[in-house]
Amino acid sequence: MAAVNKPAEDGSSFSSKVINIVFVTLLLDLLGFTLILPLLPSILDHYAQTGDGVYQSLQSVVDWFREAVGIPMEKKYNTVLFGGLIGSLFSLLQFLSSPVTGALSDRHGRRPMLLLTTLGLVSSYAIWAVSRSFGMFLLFRVIGGVCKGNVSLCTAIVADLPCPKARNRGMAMIGVAFSLGFTVGPLMGAYFALSSRATGIVFYQTPALLASAFSVADLLFVWAAMPETLTKDAKASSSGFGDPGDLLNPLSLFHFSAVIRTRDPPPKERMQKLQALGLVYFCYLFLFSGLEFTLSFLTHQRFNFTSMQQGKMFFFIGVIMASIQGGYARRIKPGQHIRAVRVAIMSLVPAFVLIGLSWNVTMLYVGLALYSFAAAIVVPCLSTLVSDHGTANQKGTVMGILRSLGALARALGPVASCSVYWIAGAQVCFLLTAASFIIPLVLLRRARSLKEE
Repeated sequence: MAAVNKPAEDGSSFSSKVINIVFVTLLLDLLGFTLILPLLPSILDHYAQTGDGVYQSLQSVVDWFREAVGIPMEKKYNTVLFGGLIGSLFSLLQFLSSPVTGALSDRHGRRPMLLLTTLGLVSSYAIWAVSRSFGMFLLFRVIGGVCKGNVSLCTAIVADLPCPKARNRGMAMIGVAFSLGFTVGPLMGAYFALSSRATGIVFYQTPALLASAFSVADLLFVWAAMPETLTKDAKASSSGFGDPGDLLNPLSLFHFSAVIRTRDPPPKERMQKLQALGLVYFCYLFLFSGLEFTLSFLTHQRFNFTSMQQGKMFFFIGVIMASIQGGYARRIKPGQHIRAVRVAIMSLVPAFVLIGLSWNVTMLYVGLALYSFAAAIVVPCLSTLVSDHGTANQKGTVMGILRSLGALARALGPVASCSVYWIAGAQVCFLLTAASFIIPLVLLRRARSLKEE
């Protein structure tokens, strides 16, 4: 089993080892997580045809929203909306669980909490594999949403590294793991679903068993290889769980109150900068995730994209993101991250203008290339900047709150963007959102202007 607390080990080699372990851990996790993505429409159709009572109850919610914003009654649109409802539920659960998981890791260590959340994911995939009702399927998603706090734990592990360059490289490699997972996982899910159909078993059972296998492999890998990066001194000086309201109240999360109300709070200037970065992160993901969701509507409505063409489009995005994160993003020097984020967010303005006004597929893909560049840069760089804040025994809380704000943005952004898309039209939606990126840019300027002690 991996040794615990190894600060005496050579700093550079230890950091590289930790980054590599985190990369493999997250890749295994994300391969299991993304297997379901291409299957979701078929899974929803499957339960719709069985007349499942829980499914019909949620369908009434989708119907109410569809009628409220004037979305056409088409099967594909209904599937996207239903999937969005489940996705918002998943994000809301992450919003609730990430700060709590992070705070507990400051008290008990990163490794035990990572083992616990991964064990929870193993149980969720096992439930999916045996599920035969929509209620069981929802239970699988609920457990998965609660246990997905393991992503914030991985960012906290990277934040524990002493060298700023190592933290930057680690956050970029987390981005690479996401890009590879979201590129390869869906392809594997689609392939094994087809093979399941050919053998006559339920089409999602083989992907569910494969997801379970990835999760078990991840659990064993974490147990065997992951060192504890939170030192004994940091654990001993931890102020404990604190006020639960600071980890659950949205206003408290935006203020990072759980970090302020400790025995060793950061200076006022540092907290102001941390709060500004948290707002940038939330605003960026609120706008970005909204248009990411409506992209499926636009490509189907304007270009009649099939599911295969949609898959190729997201594969194109994933390859560009992985290339940029593996090349440029991990080589950004300390002190240059705010500038890199500013350039990336600015590139989203022409990206969404091109996508919103696109009259041919070439114009669409030029916009998607700019979109992919920004997606590869912003989150890893903001994560690196935020990881600089907080003492050694606050990193889990800080990164957990950041992840929570991102999950809240991903829960609310698609609802707002989808409403504007169907009420005002695709062009207005994309152009209005492109203009709205001025908000995170102004907040970023404020973060840069704040002086630290």
